[in-house]
Amino acid sequence: QVQLVESGGGLVQAGDSLRLSCAASGRTFTGYAKAWFRQPPGKEREFVAAITWTGNTYYADSVKGRFTISRDYAKELVYLQMNSLKPDDTAVYYCAMNRLFVGLGQNSYTYWGQGTQVTVSS
Repeated sequence: QVQLVESGGGLVQAGDSLRLSCAASGRTFTGYAKAWFRQPPGKEREFVAAITWTGNTYYADSVKGRFTISRDYAKELVYLQMNSLKPDDTAVYYCAMNRLFVGLGQNSYTYWGQGTQVTVSS
């Protein structure tokens, strides 16, 4: 059974940094694409960043230049380094995975974590 567990969320001030981690377990994940989504309060879940098996990365315009997605192949981890955080970044952050990279929409990802809360105060 595939399981994704996010960690690293918390309460920070505007301008601070956080690094989220997502650990995957349950099988080997060769070829898998990994991504981060977020759901701000009262809003729909939205794409944040994705990384393919070969290391290609994609970002939402709202986080480009501030967030960096990376992965540790040996440890089956995916990270989201978030710098220069803004109050608008406040959301529950979810990691997601799919056996192949097929896109950036939510429907492109099969496996999801439970989410970790990030709150940015002004």
